[in-house]
Amino acid sequence: MSQNLFLQFAVSSLMVVFCVVIHGLGLFGLNRALRTEASIERLQRIDPLSPRGTAFTLVVVIAMLALHGIEIWLFALAYIVLGAIPQLEPALYFSTISYSTVGYNDLHMAPDWRLLGAFESVLGIFLLGWSTAFFFRMIGRIDPH
Repeated sequence: MSQNLFLQFAVSSLMVVFCVVIHGLGLFGLNRALRTEASIERLQRIDPLSPRGTAFTLVVVIAMLALHGIEIWLFALAYIVLGAIPQLEPALYFSTISYSTVGYNDLHMAPDWRLLGAFESVLGIFLLGWSTAFFFRMIGRIDPH
């Protein structure tokens, strides 16, 4: 295995672990904030289509989007620091399309760091799925009467 490939794999793996920890702590914190005894009692009495039910849904969605945004920005910053993509806008754009698995192409990225982009795409699939499961679990707490 070439030294460059090993470095790409090591950096990519560290970024994945770091982002999974951030995501897990973020969802744990959000869950904990919404799981106080008073919150649970309130949630059992909220009509999902009421202003309070809508506000609850919006808070959960915005918090999860913020988590994904942090992870996207971390990869964009990694691309810049590593010299894979030297400018912020292209790095952020590439990170966003990689994370969301839309994909575009890696022509704007230094070939020495393409594996990092691939790892970000795989990570995005898992973290978006994890967030979706969390979201449905949270919304399921609002019990229609």
